[in-house]
Amino acid sequence: MTINQTQDEIIEEFEGLTDWMDRYAYIIDLGNTLPEFPEADKTPQNLIEGCQSRVWITANKEQGGAIHFQADSDALIVKGIVALLMRVLNNHTPEEILNADLYFIDKIGLKEHLSPTRSNGLVAMVKQIHNYAKAFRLLESN
Repeated sequence: MTINQTQDEIIEEFEGLTDWMDRYAYIIDLGNTLPEFPEADKTPQNLIEGCQSRVWITANKEQGGAIHFQADSDALIVKGIVALLMRVLNNHTPEEILNADLYFIDKIGLKEHLSPTRSNGLVAMVKQIHNYAKAFRLLESN
C-alpha cells in the first residue's frame, strides 16, 4: 500500500468519528497496536528531542531498501499519534518517506486538536523519521 493510500484509509476511518472524545479514544486504541518496543532500545540516543512525553523511535534498513521503524511512548495519546505515523511511513523507502506530504494530519483535524507541546512533539517525530530516511539515503549513495 502506498503512503497516500494509507493516509486516505486513515482519513476515512476518522470521518466515521465525529466527536473528538471518540477520536482520542481511537488514537489511544491505535497506540495499543504498536509492536512491543525493546526496553534495551529505550536509550537517550533513541529519545526524540522536543517531545513533552518520552518518545523513542528506532529504524533499520530492510532488504529491498525499505526502512522499518519501531516506536513507543510513555503517554497514551502520543503513543497513538506515533502509531499513526508508523502506519503511514513504516516499511517505505527513504525517497518515499522524504517525498511524502503528510496531509492526513490536517485532514483528520489532529493538528488543531493538539496542545502546542504535543504539536511540537509531532513535528519532532516527523523530523526524526526524516532524519533516518536522509541518513539511509546517504548511505545508499555512498
